[in-house]
Amino acid sequence: MAEIIASEILKALLKTLASEAFNTYDRSKGIHSELKKLESTLIKIQSLLNDASQKETTNEAVQQWLNDLRHLAYDVDDVLDDLATEDMRREFDQQSGAITSQVRKLVPTCCINLSLSERLHPKLDNITAKFEDLEKEKDRLGLINLKDEKPKRPYQTSLLDTSRIVGRQEEIKELLVKLFENGSCTQNFSIVPIVGMGGLGKTTLAKLLYDDAEVKKHFELKAWVSVSDQFDIFNISKVILQSVQGKDKELTDQNLLQVALKNQLKEKRFLIVLDDVWSESYDDWQTLVSSFKECAPGSKIIMTTRKVQLLTKLGCVHLHHVQTLSHDDAVSLFAQHALGADNFDSHPFLKQYGEGIVEKCDGLPLALTVLGRSLRTKNDEEEWKELLNNEIWRLGKTDEIVPALRLSYNDLSACLKQLFAYCSLFPKDYMFDKDDLILLWMGEGFLNTSSSNKSVERLGVEYFEELLSRSLFQHAPNNKSLFVMHDLLNDLATSVAREFFLRLDVQKVKDFRKEALEKYRHMSVVREEYEAYSKFKPIKSATSLRTFLPVSVELEDSWEEFYLSSKILVDLLPELPFLRVLSLSGYFISEVPETIGSLKHLRYLNLSRTLITCLPENVGNLFNLQSLILYRCNSLSMLPINFSKLINLRHLDIRETPLLSKIPLGIGKLKCLQTLSKIIIGGDNGLAITELKDLANLHGKTHIKGLEKVEIASHASEANLSQKRLSGLELEWSDVFNDSRKESLEKEVLNALKPHSESLIKLGIVSYGGIEFPDWVGDTSYLNLISVSLRGCKHCTSLPPLGQLPSLKELYIEDINEVKAMGSELMGTGRAFTSLEVLELRNMKRLEVWSTPIEWSIEKAGSSCFISPGVENRIYVRA
Repeated sequence: MAEIIASEILKALLKTLASEAFNTYDRSKGIHSELKKLESTLIKIQSLLNDASQKETTNEAVQQWLNDLRHLAYDVDDVLDDLATEDMRREFDQQSGAITSQVRKLVPTCCINLSLSERLHPKLDNITAKFEDLEKEKDRLGLINLKDEKPKRPYQTSLLDTSRIVGRQEEIKELLVKLFENGSCTQNFSIVPIVGMGGLGKTTLAKLLYDDAEVKKHFELKAWVSVSDQFDIFNISKVILQSVQGKDKELTDQNLLQVALKNQLKEKRFLIVLDDVWSESYDDWQTLVSSFKECAPGSKIIMTTRKVQLLTKLGCVHLHHVQTLSHDDAVSLFAQHALGADNFDSHPFLKQYGEGIVEKCDGLPLALTVLGRSLRTKNDEEEWKELLNNEIWRLGKTDEIVPALRLSYNDLSACLKQLFAYCSLFPKDYMFDKDDLILLWMGEGFLNTSSSNKSVERLGVEYFEELLSRSLFQHAPNNKSLFVMHDLLNDLATSVAREFFLRLDVQKVKDFRKEALEKYRHMSVVREEYEAYSKFKPIKSATSLRTFLPVSVELEDSWEEFYLSSKILVDLLPELPFLRVLSLSGYFISEVPETIGSLKHLRYLNLSRTLITCLPENVGNLFNLQSLILYRCNSLSMLPINFSKLINLRHLDIRETPLLSKIPLGIGKLKCLQTLSKIIIGGDNGLAITELKDLANLHGKTHIKGLEKVEIASHASEANLSQKRLSGLELEWSDVFNDSRKESLEKEVLNALKPHSESLIKLGIVSYGGIEFPDWVGDTSYLNLISVSLRGCKHCTSLPPLGQLPSLKELYIEDINEVKAMGSELMGTGRAFTSLEVLELRNMKRLEVWSTPIEWSIEKAGSSCFISPGVENRIYVRA
């Protein structure tokens, strides 16, 4: 792990130093010779990193060398970022020369624009000297230039000792049903995926299925292939052919091999197990299965894998995710390997320690097996107690418990390892949001797009999906929109994080002062109800800190309260000048100190669910700020006037800020802005809707309020919503209906605000004053629209044809007073509401006729619906 950030930053530095534009620039500043000397040293060090990374686990001196290198890489990054920020500030006030502009386009974020040469000379000399000292250490440490080699994973066979398998009966039944069904697949064969993290028992399940007596009768031909690292089509085809024909026929040509395999499988029902597949290549898969096309219907391919990308490309929807063992089954498996029994009844004095070890393994079969075997010859109570209290749990040395997890980690790229290690800041059982995690990664500068045409956000999504597909992340059990890490993966992240990431929890508080805090770069703090000044005082010594992230194991939207002394913030923030990520989310603080404006490296600032009423004006000095999270700041009434100075702001979350009635002028100048969750149209001295035209990158969900202030429909057209890929859009007028409201104008405005049809998933229209809706509302071109809400549209006399929306699942209609009948105009022509799951009507005061076929409601709901006119009507239809 220690080589990761060093490697990434060194690559970025070398790319910068080698660029033609930069060479022109550094000569103009008189620093060319210093930079060439630094470049030469960096190249020498980079060539040693592969060898060092392989030796660090067994050689403490090499480990320390890598740590020193990584700390120095952080220092270089901070210096360059400091200089880039100063130059950015100067550019904001007065335009700089053409060379500077050219260099800025070529240089990665972490290495922008080495300027201010009079201050740079001594810093460069000092940096270069430290790098040279590290490079000279190579001989003493025995480091050499070594090519990068991936670790090899062990191969598995189909043979299995079934006597020690526990707790898989229900999963086997479920999978057997899939194996025996012919299904509706367009091909004669189909895939039965078995997915999960390392050590869960995917291969064991496949072996149980492969060896099942009914399976043997059902399939005419069977083959088992351990795929592992390389998806070698020739070797896989060769193994299958040898398995099904029962002899070893030597073929050296791939075409001849696949033709022979095709003939062997023709009109036969087969079962093939592809164990431990890591490939993501759709083309390779199509080449392999070209031999299977003429098999008998009902043929199956069992695929075990930690990665789901290939399965997704193949259209596999129903993946079988292997579950962890229940506590009772876990005890049984552990006891079998440790004691040769199904429980601890014959060894009661070992039970408390055994139960403790089982709990720590968290239902992971491989962990239970490995640790059980390690205790097989040890019946001494002290030895079991020693394992329970061993540092493998305290320090998170998961690789000593489950080698499969270490293999999965080692297979990651350097950047993915770094992103994974960052998650060590989260406590066990912590449920995190994907989008917020990506913003944190962005804030830290972990997502380097210098070698990619993709945005930072797009790259972050791909990296997240990669970690999820390898089961390093998992969907939270009771909330599929959130994610968790398995306890043992959390341990693994902690073990590789070492002296760069620190999670301060209640258990560590008493030992906190003993830590060498100055070495840590990223810190999270597990929140307590009352945070005393004494808890945070030692953090002042962590002057190199980049992340300060309070976290809680409770859901972010829980009612739990956390109190933080204002003295802590006033004293602490000035001591942490290199902060890039700062979160004070959830604390009951009412004021943000002025010193926040001095944190010029800050990229991510989260003040959500606090009691703040405003932000200091000097927040405008945070030129690097990318994400500002003000969600649920119920007391926030204004944003800084100079908000338009935040030229790098990409995400502004001001959801659920009821007192915020105005958006500062000039927000349209923030060309980088992608997320703007609420837009308040302000009339004469407020935000004009025309300012939205320059926010070309705006996407996601937004809520536009104050549309009654739009006086000319063409101004709404200039907002250009049809070109912005919004997934959620709520359009709101004032709920005051008086003589100033113009029905025809409001229809024109709503028509001009037509959103992008392909991206829209959720639509809300509130207090619209027109008599009818424009044609785009309910148009069938909105293929992905899932939820529609129409509320408070008091003058509307009819509803749009929402029944024709093919994906509509939820429809909410409320306070539409003039609608008297609901029927064909809502249904449209043809079959209506083919996907609807929930329909809710509220307060339809004049509704007299409901002409929708009642049999449709019964069919969808599974029960009859009661419908009657009145002050408050509700209809619930659930699939």
